[in-house]
Amino acid sequence: MPEDQHTGPSDEELRTLDAHWRAANYLSAGQIYLLGNPLLTEPLRPEHVKPRLLGHWGTSPGLNLVYTHLNRVIRARDLDALCIWGPGHGGPSILANTWLEGTYGEIYPDVGRDAAGMARLFRQFSFPGGVPSHVAPEVPGSIHEGGELGYSLAHAYGAAFDNPGLLVACVIGDGEAETGPLAGSWHSNKFLDPVHDGAVLPILHLNGYKIANPTVLARLPEPELEELLRGYGHDPITVSGDDPATVHRAMATAMDTALDRIAQAQRAAREDGVTERVRWPVIVLRTPKGWTGPAEVDGKPVENTWRSHQVPLPGVRENPEHLRQLEAWLKSYRPGELFDADGRPVDEVLACVPEGDRRLGATPHANGGLLLRELPLPDLDEFAVPVDKPGTTLHEPTRVLGDLLARVMKDTETRRDFRLVGPDETASNRLDAVFDASGKAWQERTLPVDEHLDRHGRVLEILSEHLCQGWLEGYLLTGRHGLFSCYEAFVHIVDSMVNQHIKWLRTSRELTWRAPIASLNYLLTSHVWRQDHNGFSHQDPGFVDHVLNKSPGVVRVYLPPDANTLLSVADHVLRSRDYVNVIVAGKQPCYDWLTMDAARAHCARGAGVWDWAGTENGGEPDVVLACAGDVPTQEVLAAAQLLRRHLPQLAFRVVNVVDIARLMPREEHPHGMPDFEYDGLFTTDKPVIFAYHGYPWLIHRLAYRRTGHQNLHVRGYKESGTTTTPFDMVVRNDLDRYRLVMDVIDRVPGLAVRAAAVRQRMADARTRHHEWIREHGTDMPEVAEWSWNP
Repeated sequence: MPEDQHTGPSDEELRTLDAHWRAANYLSAGQIYLLGNPLLTEPLRPEHVKPRLLGHWGTSPGLNLVYTHLNRVIRARDLDALCIWGPGHGGPSILANTWLEGTYGEIYPDVGRDAAGMARLFRQFSFPGGVPSHVAPEVPGSIHEGGELGYSLAHAYGAAFDNPGLLVACVIGDGEAETGPLAGSWHSNKFLDPVHDGAVLPILHLNGYKIANPTVLARLPEPELEELLRGYGHDPITVSGDDPATVHRAMATAMDTALDRIAQAQRAAREDGVTERVRWPVIVLRTPKGWTGPAEVDGKPVENTWRSHQVPLPGVRENPEHLRQLEAWLKSYRPGELFDADGRPVDEVLACVPEGDRRLGATPHANGGLLLRELPLPDLDEFAVPVDKPGTTLHEPTRVLGDLLARVMKDTETRRDFRLVGPDETASNRLDAVFDASGKAWQERTLPVDEHLDRHGRVLEILSEHLCQGWLEGYLLTGRHGLFSCYEAFVHIVDSMVNQHIKWLRTSRELTWRAPIASLNYLLTSHVWRQDHNGFSHQDPGFVDHVLNKSPGVVRVYLPPDANTLLSVADHVLRSRDYVNVIVAGKQPCYDWLTMDAARAHCARGAGVWDWAGTENGGEPDVVLACAGDVPTQEVLAAAQLLRRHLPQLAFRVVNVVDIARLMPREEHPHGMPDFEYDGLFTTDKPVIFAYHGYPWLIHRLAYRRTGHQNLHVRGYKESGTTTTPFDMVVRNDLDRYRLVMDVIDRVPGLAVRAAAVRQRMADARTRHHEWIREHGTDMPEVAEWSWNP
């Protein structure tokens, strides 16, 4: 980013800035109100106004001011810039500005820069068949959904990581600033490397009010607010006022000052080797809410109050006085000076607008798939564990995966487009091999006892799942790759964030101009069945349920049963585009079941028969033992071994499911099996005993339309947990091998009588287990030392 000392705008520049700002304000208000007569070429009549007035005016003038002044500095300094628009429902402003700069009409040719295009711009806003009221995927230049608040600053830092030439401006609304994720996001500056990363310029927009209440930061005394921001490690630059000429000059000066400081800090780090953490600038912009709108409506103050938040004049069609006020308000921007007779912006309005990809609406960083490169993934055979015989050797699956991720990190060292994020759990989740290739990003001071901290590191750890999610989303949306590793129970913290990302992906897929981006990949480990020392608080497998409620075209869930299947699944998801992939895999020692070739084939099927484990011998099974997840797979195999020993005449089939969506009908999910395939695998009339990693009712929900659903009996986690032995967890939840054998006996016709003694032995084993752990504190030898030996 070039360094350039500026003396401030000339009077001529200020005139063009004000013209652009007035044009954006006019277009913003027009979108909220007008159905016709876009240039006010005739007196405004009720039929020119939309029957339903939807939108948010209050934040629009401030956003327009920021957009206008970003245009100026981008053009003057030839900056590569992106802006994240945090205030919710700021859609009118960003639509107005992208229309002014021409990018909107280039993407949507029927909304060109003329009177007809302006009319369509106005009509489509918050109108059936049109566009949402907030910044959404349909808006060029955006990577941030404006409907849910709290994530803008995290997205901004994610976009800046490994983008050394990029300026990421981020407008933070004062309502948004009250959220927990945003409050935590201020600490992102401790992870921003001035050498390899771009710069983030936060712009805290204080207009005083939310929907109906004042905002906290806007009411803080100025010195206290500045102390707060300085405590976060920023140097604040304040712009305030309600006189447009004064604010324009102050804002231009603030922008120049901030960018000069950013350029100086980057030069010091990149050329002079300065390692002290940068105190990055932040602009505090105080302007009235609903600025330049109606000052008073029906005898009540509106401008600079919460009443201007949405639609300042609500009854325009029915109230002649409101109609008169609306016409006066719109004409106050002097549209005849801003647009020619054909509705095109005049040269003065466009004087500050950059050209080509430098326009904020045209930056390829906001359409990250255009910049995305294939991730260099090595041959999985280099990392595969040898499996001479199923179920006799043990590996920690995530540790094996860690070796693969370390290679990926090493092979992207120069191009820097892969990051691993997680809440202080990389080593805990057995992925610490990555530290051989890259340390943990850290710009604060270090102590001799610290390990793996690195000013230039690409592993991001902070004890905030919100920040991990926001950083990674921003990173992916700007054309890079990554993986989010998290304890299974606590990934729920980002439930709402992943909702928004899934909605973004679903919508963006329908936009031909948005190129596919790398998938958002979760690795959920330290899972429900192995919380030996953390206990009940760390036991919750429900994120899978949450995700599978979402758009089936976007979400994928995988439960690899061993190390080699985890490698195969990881390779697949890291190559994928436009998905949210959830992998659930254990970090504790786990039996190896499949060779690498067999794992590839099994993962490609998503679900399949393990013929080496069953006893059907080409005939029809009496019962199907199904499993999904590493611990359930082990218990099913242990149950299969008991059935072989105690009921040798029983014909049973073992089915393992890796891709959980395979259970759904093809009509409900792209990965779902056709009915004939499902029926062939699970049968239509035989009992199916299904051991599942999570809450059992999910399996019923996914398979409820299948022919044999009435024969399906699912065992899984049923919210019974504590700090206990690994096997006691499965016993407590009736997922253990002995319980599964009892289920077989209970459900296969005729076995209840013929195998009564076997069932009794299984029940006795469960009783012995309870007595044993209370005496010894460990699992019984027959469990702890078990291996597959049919």
